[in-house]
Amino acid sequence: MKMTKTALCTSALICLAGAAAAQDTTLTYMLWSTEQAEIEQAAIADFEAANPGVTVEVQAMPPSDYWPRVSALAASGDLPDVMAMSSGFVQEWAAAGNLMDLAPLIGDASLEGYFESAVEIGEIDGAQVAFPQNWVAPVLFYNRTAFDAAGLDYPDADWTWEEFRTAAEALTIDADDDGTPEQYGFWVYGRYAQTDPWVFRNGGRYVTEDGAALEINQEAVNALAFLASIVDDGFAPRPLEMEGIRQQDIFGMGMAAMWVDGSWNIDNNRALIGDSFEWGIAQVPMGPDATAETAVAYAWADMLAVTTDSEQTDLAWALVQHLTGPTLSAADYTGGKVPAWTATAMTEEWLGRGQQPDNMDLILEIGTQPLYTGFTPNWSAWRGYAAAGSGGLNGELDEVFNGRKSLDDALDAATAYGNDILSR
Repeated sequence: MKMTKTALCTSALICLAGAAAAQDTTLTYMLWSTEQAEIEQAAIADFEAANPGVTVEVQAMPPSDYWPRVSALAASGDLPDVMAMSSGFVQEWAAAGNLMDLAPLIGDASLEGYFESAVEIGEIDGAQVAFPQNWVAPVLFYNRTAFDAAGLDYPDADWTWEEFRTAAEALTIDADDDGTPEQYGFWVYGRYAQTDPWVFRNGGRYVTEDGAALEINQEAVNALAFLASIVDDGFAPRPLEMEGIRQQDIFGMGMAAMWVDGSWNIDNNRALIGDSFEWGIAQVPMGPDATAETAVAYAWADMLAVTTDSEQTDLAWALVQHLTGPTLSAADYTGGKVPAWTATAMTEEWLGRGQQPDNMDLILEIGTQPLYTGFTPNWSAWRGYAAAGSGGLNGELDEVFNGRKSLDDALDAATAYGNDILSR
């Protein structure tokens, strides 16, 4: 992600002085994380102190409750002034007219100090409808101790898919020859953070350029076929063999020596692994079908938005600035969530010096590359998060990885399912 060339106020409290339009004003703010609400308590108190007479009413709840709640509020025209917004839903909410274009509020103020590409995620059809608080990117987690034992070099920027396959085979260990490896070389299942980095690093796409239909290109098919072959060759377990184990714990438990998932899992790895083995992170290798132009980085942002139901938009935007800029410290971001404010992301505290992994800089390097989020309107639906059985791309890919369906049949079914949703 590029950094913007010019900055919003670097002292949030100075910028906010006088932002309140009137005394005794209540500003409503809803988000999907009670943990994040606790983190932001001090920042909210600072905002209220800088704006006498203003009270910020914070409503936090789990994601499973959040989206139905805000959807109901949107239907009744009673959305909060500020709401947390996901990269996966921002297009739908913008198309419905629920999110205010922030450009008039930003005005001539510059955005220097923010990751430019993170800001661009909130730009839909030329309107800046949301503003980033943090961003994340999938990475390849790898067990350095296992690599050392196998005599393998660590993954680097020049790693190829064939080198990955060779490593996955060498890292698969069945010491007692019972047919079940004590350590697999890799772990994958059919969710976006595990499969899509490979697709996009191979120049693959699932949807048409306008996002109106599923049209899976050959580069995407080839990437998914590569992953399926790793499982079929026994270098990764079938998902059904891992039932009962949290998917994000399989790498940390030493059951697989490599794994691709979002950078947000760094904290979970730190807690689970401790000092039981050495580990690092790398970028997913570029695929054989890709070029430097088509092998995009896969990343997305958690954002804040001012809703069109707000009657105090200047104050709402001031709160968004306050919660996305330098006010929060590196300690307020869980490991692997990159602060949108670049100075915070570059601190020794966020980089986690003295902790594993020792190369957190890699995530920031990923952010300098061309960015693709992969999200479309109704993404969660066509992906299959509300589907029964194997409906949607998630379930269809699991059928492939479980050896119960051919890739061609699975992608045909996922395409038909997704296009039925997108055509409604």
